[in-house]
Amino acid sequence: MSKSDKPQQEPSVVRLAGSVDLEHAPDVRKMLLDAVALGRNVLVDLSAASYIDSSGIACLIEALQKARSAGADLGLVAVSIQAMRVLELARLDMVFPIHDDIAAATAADA
Repeated sequence: MSKSDKPQQEPSVVRLAGSVDLEHAPDVRKMLLDAVALGRNVLVDLSAASYIDSSGIACLIEALQKARSAGADLGLVAVSIQAMRVLELARLDMVFPIHDDIAAATAADA
């Protein structure tokens, strides 16, 4: 069955706000992995993320790897300027699908 043959499901959306840092990483990791476990694509809304550090990035990378190994994907939407700077510095803007908003991400999967 090809991707186009699969019934389209709405992606799971995880909204992260504030600091995505070492203090909050365990909660972020759990939210992301719980969303990935549903077996659908996951969109991570970073519009309200004021700060992200290496532990937050590690959570995103782990969730991306688990999603892809399960045949799904994980994309980032509405990435704040602060978060985008970190992603670009780590060259992860080349790894994650990044969309302007949820509607654009959903249209890209159609």
